Amino acid sequence: MRIILLGPPGAGKGTQARFICNAFSIPQISTGDMLRAAMKAGTPLGRQVKEVVDGGALVSDEIIVALVRERIIEPDCRGGFLFDGFPRTIPQAEALQSAGLPVDAVVEISVPDAEIIKRMSGRRIHPGSGRVYHVDFNPPATPGLDDETGEPLIQREDDAEDRVRYRLDVYRQQTQPLITFYRNLAEHTELRCLTVAGLGTVEAIQSKLASALAIESPS
Repeated sequence: MRIILLGPPGAGKGTQARFICNAFSIPQISTGDMLRAAMKAGTPLGRQVKEVVDGGALVSDEIIVALVRERIIEPDCRGGFLFDGFPRTIPQAEALQSAGLPVDAVVEISVPDAEIIKRMSGRRIHPGSGRVYHVDFNPPATPGLDDETGEPLIQREDDAEDRVRYRLDVYRQQTQPLITFYRNLAEHTELRCLTVAGLGTVEAIQSKLASALAIESPS
């Protein structure tokens, strides 16, 4: 199964991507991971990426697609793969199509903005250990303090409400149009374009995904 997973920041894509990958025994492919691996390996393409990154520029869609081409011919992708964070824009999706790289299903995890803002802006972190709390869903015993050390918790910069709203705006402008792009594509191809509501427990969302993708339901 070759899958593209879409959804706004805070939708729980990471957790559900692991579930899908385990169910199909396929790797999760992140463009960030690919870029780092290519630079570390020092391949011709990796050296090209490093020059772009060191120069402070954005890696072009052509280079990203070339990296994807290299990645999906590796042995662990024989049974398929899951794209995480790619494509992000219509031009990237068009480049993927033009390159003839096959996809079986596009899965959107849909969560209302208000829920995303509540989830992300309520998170608090213990810097020393990485323990994560939430002011509503998983509060510490003493507000603002880590349960084990009593040290102050912090809110990450990316979790501040204004930052979350900005990230959602970027998603709506750049990535959400992909849903329409793939729905239109699905009308005249065998591509499956699915939307799953990302509300409820992790297990409930997994059951929805299992049904949509014909995965044996998790116990």
